[in-house]
Amino acid sequence: MDEHTGQPTRPTGHRSTATNPPAHRDVLAPEAVAAFSAFYRNEVGRLVAFLVWQGASVADAADVAQETMRRALEQWHIIRSPGPWTRRVASREYARRMAATVELPADDLAGRNPLLRASPSEIAVWEARQEELRLLRHLPSRQRQVMAWTLEGYQPAEIAEQLRMTPEAVRSSLLKARRTLAALLSEEPDRR
Repeated sequence: MDEHTGQPTRPTGHRSTATNPPAHRDVLAPEAVAAFSAFYRNEVGRLVAFLVWQGASVADAADVAQETMRRALEQWHIIRSPGPWTRRVASREYARRMAATVELPADDLAGRNPLLRASPSEIAVWEARQEELRLLRHLPSRQRQVMAWTLEGYQPAEIAEQLRMTPEAVRSSLLKARRTLAALLSEEPDRR
């Protein structure tokens, strides 16, 4: 089974028959280009935020989001649910990068990245989310990942399917995360 599409994979030596000629995957139809372009414009910022909710720096999130979108374009002709697909692929890519990361001190690159330029209203929304991000940093990675999907509007059954977990495990992670967040909020002096 192909991990991205859920479709059975073909044996290595399989060739298309004359009645089913191979598609030119390097060339997308104009309708597909338009559909992908609209998806990209609508989703790339949300994908960056999704990764930041999981703990990525803004610069790393933008990089992973861009790479994920590049892969989505390459596979656009076979992706059935691009929203969940991009989040699943981006989450996995971010996890792979974190596992292989050796930290080196560097300047903050967020201000230099043209992908991150935003309008004043987008900045206001971003600032409002900083408190959420601060709190989410206290969660273990699995709970934080499940909360990121939840904040994107996905239900436990959908999250379970995308993360290959049971719905019960997702609900359990959400319950633990919410308890931790509630405890953190109740401990803060200005919240009482």
